Amino acid sequence: MKKVYKAHILFTKEKDRFEVFENGYIAVENGIVAGVASNLKDLGCEGAEVIDFGDKLLIPAMNDMHVHAPQVHNQGVAMDLELLPWLQNYTFPEESKYADIHYAERMYRRFLHTQWLFGTMRSVVFGTVHTDSTRVLMKLYQEAGMGALVGKVAMNRNCPDALCEDVEAAVEGNQMLIAEFNKPGALVRPIITPRFVPSCTPELLKACGQLATTYHLPVQSHLSENTSEIAWVAELEKESTSYGDAYNRYGLFGQTPTIMAHCVWTNGSELELMKKNKVMVAHCPTSNFNLSSGLAPVRTFLDDGLPIGLGSDISGGHDLNMFRMLVYAIQVSKMHYQQDKSKAFLTLPEIFWIATKSAGSFFGKVGSFEPGYEFDALVIDDSVLYPAEYSLLHRLERFIYVGDDRQILHRFCRGEEVPEPKVIP
Repeated sequence: MKKVYKAHILFTKEKDRFEVFENGYIAVENGIVAGVASNLKDLGCEGAEVIDFGDKLLIPAMNDMHVHAPQVHNQGVAMDLELLPWLQNYTFPEESKYADIHYAERMYRRFLHTQWLFGTMRSVVFGTVHTDSTRVLMKLYQEAGMGALVGKVAMNRNCPDALCEDVEAAVEGNQMLIAEFNKPGALVRPIITPRFVPSCTPELLKACGQLATTYHLPVQSHLSENTSEIAWVAELEKESTSYGDAYNRYGLFGQTPTIMAHCVWTNGSELELMKKNKVMVAHCPTSNFNLSSGLAPVRTFLDDGLPIGLGSDISGGHDLNMFRMLVYAIQVSKMHYQQDKSKAFLTLPEIFWIATKSAGSFFGKVGSFEPGYEFDALVIDDSVLYPAEYSLLHRLERFIYVGDDRQILHRFCRGEEVPEPKVIP
């Protein structure tokens, strides 16, 4: 069934400019964009029922490309530690609680509700090692009608006993989730998730690579986030030429679609391998600040043609609002610019394209309003931000910088409006 929406429509078909349709129309059929035009005649939809959003903005929904759902309770806590002590003292103890599926459901409902508030309709998510709790998270995404790639975390060394799982159990747990959720065209699917090289033995990394290849599943993990972590990987994987090469040797670096979070210190042969294997970067600016990791070279990634998305990375990051990630990413690039004036800082259309169309490509044709793209969209009522004083582009910029969830009136994923998810005390 075809639906037609009218609003001020803005999206980024190309990374260097916005497409703007003032009082435009967008036709959606079976969840897929059929066309965008300035009038109904050009759209070929004369006589169709029009849902008129008036003076509101209609934009693509947000994508969170790296987030740890079980860390929601630690959000904004222990921000004075670097990565490795933060993991040992706060993250691992919290994730151990997810052996209790009732605790998991309560926290995961809170997490999904917050994502919904901020207009995040697609996510690439870390769960925990617990198969049952990871299943709870995937079922909640299905119930909410929000898209996600959800990973049962694999780890069997350098972690607490409560989070250590042998290779056979890790494979069996993943296979259970794969059998239930790996359906063609499903909004919620599994993703193979070795936590990072230091937490996985070679045998576990190899098993993860085999799972990804056998079931044609994507892969997510962490890469070159912190200098201490990189030195640790070099000690553990002496035959590898780089951190990225360690993943590559086990079939976890582009052999199937792969996304690596952070890449703060990626350069040289590791960068070249990422480009060759088309590995996506999940840039997580707040986490990189909070854990003293550094400034990721996003302009270099963009200019070199790497696929890029943005991640909240809670609870290393403190904010689930992906619009804030656009702002922080621009600010990171401006700090790089001060160090190297040959690397221009990111512009608003560039970062919006990264957050929508580039990130959305990991899910298929997501993140744009071009014909054939899935209709993931947000309707923004920025009337409290004095829109009459600004152009449409400045209205969008103002919302990104100073707006919040109260201005998001409607949220769509794959053409369906997503109602507010249920939260339990």
